[in-house]
This record gives sequence, structure tokens and C-alpha cells, in this order.
Amino acid sequence: MYLSNSIRRQGYNEPMNSLVRTVVTFRSDQFNTTDSRDYFINPNCFGDDLCAWMISRLRDMGTECDEQPGQEDFGWYFNFSEGNVKYCLVCGFRPAEFDEEGTWVAWIERSTGFFAGLFGARDRGIELAGPRKIHEVISASPQISNIRWHYKRDFEGGNEAGAEGPN
Repeated sequence: MYLSNSIRRQGYNEPMNSLVRTVVTFRSDQFNTTDSRDYFINPNCFGDDLCAWMISRLRDMGTECDEQPGQEDFGWYFNFSEGNVKYCLVCGFRPAEFDEEGTWVAWIERSTGFFAGLFGARDRGIELAGPRKIHEVISASPQISNIRWHYKRDFEGGNEAGAEGPN
């Protein structure tokens, strides 16, 4: 199953007038994409080392973050704050199809409580500063390439052209 299907099946709703790209795709061989670990909820649930790396870089920049990533059935996540807004970055690896390379897929949500999340709060109030902070981290690494930022509705619809930055 593609990660874009994971986003779609969870029923997230993004306002159609959103001006912030919240989904980022990129390529990197810096992170584990081949060895399933004993602690993975599902086989090939990659992204723990990517999240740990991002947490370390964000903390080095003075950004408040979780100390360790958490695991979902399809990938990993961690919370971080930018300004007065608390975000959750969720990521996973989408394996290669045909002759293509695999792609890391990550998206930014608001960090909300369970009930607020049920009513779409994860997609409201995402300020450009959150995606820009993540872009600052990943674009600084020479081991990360093909960075593309997407509007969630476009990505879910299969349009992965995206843009070089989140705005």
C-alpha cells in the first residue's frame, strides 16, 4: 500500500484554500530501507532512523522536539514546535516501482488531541514556519535529493510534481 493511500484512508481533510504545502517527498540512501527490525510493528516499517536524525538536527537548531520517534503501522512520527505551534511530522518509505528508486514520504500535521483530530484539527492552522523548518533540515543534507513539496490534496490525487519548497 502506498503511503498516499495511508493518508487518504485516514480521512484527513485539508481546506481547499490551503497555501502551505505539507507533504514532502525525497530520496536518500542515508537511512535504512532494507533491514526490518524486530521492533517494527509491521515488516518494512522504515523511518525510525530518519526521524531520529531529524530530531537530532532540529534540537541542534534549538527546536523543541520529542526525544524519540513514535511508531505507527506504516511508519514513524515525532512532535516538534515552531513558534507557538506544535506539529507532528509523520514519515515512511514508499518502495520503488519498476525501475524507479524508492521515495521517502513525510507530512506535517498539527499536533492535536484525539478528539480534535477526529474533527480535522490536524490540518488546520499549519503555518508556513513548520514546513520551512523541516525543509531547512532536509535541504542541508547532501545525502538527500529530489526534494519535492506537495499540497496534500494534490499528492493524494496522484499529482506528485510538487515544488522545490513548501511555499
